Amino acid sequence: MAETQRKNVHMISLGCPKNRVDSEVMVGLIQEDGEFDMVSDADQADIVVVNTCGFIDAAKEESINTILEMVQRKNVGLLEKVVVTGCLSQRYSGELEVDIPEVDTILGTKTFTYINDALKGKLAEKTYIQPGSFIMDNEVTRTNTVRGGTAYLKIAEGCSRSCSYCIIPKIRGTQVSRTIDDVLIEAQNLGKSGVNEIILVAQDMTSYGIDLDPRENRDYLVRLLRTLEAEATNVDWIRLLYMYPWNFTDELLDIMQNSDRILPYVDMPLQHVNQRILKSMKRNIQRDRQVELIDRLRAIDDLVLRTTFIVGYPGETDAEFQELYDWVKEVRFDRVGVFTYSPEEGTTSALMDGQLPQSVKDERRDALMALQRDISLENNQKWIGDIVEVIVDGASEEHEAVLEGRHYGQAPDIDGVVYLSFDRGGDFPTPGDIVEVEITQATEYDLAGVVIPKKRADGPIRLDGGTASLSVDS
Repeated sequence: MAETQRKNVHMISLGCPKNRVDSEVMVGLIQEDGEFDMVSDADQADIVVVNTCGFIDAAKEESINTILEMVQRKNVGLLEKVVVTGCLSQRYSGELEVDIPEVDTILGTKTFTYINDALKGKLAEKTYIQPGSFIMDNEVTRTNTVRGGTAYLKIAEGCSRSCSYCIIPKIRGTQVSRTIDDVLIEAQNLGKSGVNEIILVAQDMTSYGIDLDPRENRDYLVRLLRTLEAEATNVDWIRLLYMYPWNFTDELLDIMQNSDRILPYVDMPLQHVNQRILKSMKRNIQRDRQVELIDRLRAIDDLVLRTTFIVGYPGETDAEFQELYDWVKEVRFDRVGVFTYSPEEGTTSALMDGQLPQSVKDERRDALMALQRDISLENNQKWIGDIVEVIVDGASEEHEAVLEGRHYGQAPDIDGVVYLSFDRGGDFPTPGDIVEVEITQATEYDLAGVVIPKKRADGPIRLDGGTASLSVDS
């Protein structure tokens, strides 16, 4: 009997790093099953899995367009099957089933682990949705898809906050934290596999542990970090994302100040500064406390501070936007992301009076981003002449024959990069290596620098292998 030809599967992962971890679990499960081959290009695939995002309008539009593109490929015979999962399918499974009937299987945020049965056509129904989210542990097979020596590590799922504009708790469920021991085992396994940088992610990082023991919530994240610092010994860098502006204890600030491995990098979505809007957003933090927290964070040596804001929230006046604009100008954040308000079905703010035209929201976003571009350029120019450690990601995605990496103040995908140059006769470092770099040039978002050879016990590292240099345009 002739052997059945193996099918190729391509995974498309949209949205945030937390969703990417779910995609990595699916890839791991597919590879562990052994009946399919993963491919990196949809053109080579027989089956495509689309792991969607459903957070705001722009993300939903990208997800729907991607599904439609894959369905069109199926309709003309280029694909055999399309599987859709993730936040969009969790939120709109009924609409997807009716409006895009060509999709073969629809899985949600808790049921994506059925992926192998979906690929094999073994599921009795087309749609499988259950409330909440899948909670992984260290025994779950996962394939790291981040290049270089970096990996995400999801320490909690869901969110127990009730921000007026956010649909995530209704999609993902309330927060469920993994235990410290469980996270440590995964961190140690990642370190043994060659990962040099672990990026901790959760929907609400600073609330980690509240569901494990509400009495000790303020200490749980610190306990986790101290455990990782002491026992995840093969990992050089530990970075945190999504640190909301509550539960910033003195102990947490202290470990960021004094640790050699917990990076002094804070990604803290603030969303606004005006007191009325913060209250309407149900952000559970006052303007004065927010300003005080910034001052406390800025006391940390060499801290890099990233935040995001929402403009065009219902009823936001010109004066309230101006207050935000002036505050950004005063504080001079290292990184700022700006979103236009998106009225999401099922959120309280979507029903509020004072919904603003998209043109006003776009104008305010553009003004705030123009201000931040100037601030970012000035901040980046201060790095020129400094010697910093850079983790090498690999070949540049923007410039041919150039390597790129990131210093401690640059998270992958959301911040800029450091383009790496070498003297003639230089060897390229391996992706995942951490090298010393002298910064020589800066733009609004990126830096460029020259790699400094390290000395070894048997003599200096020779840089012998060709020339790669780059001029960064301002």
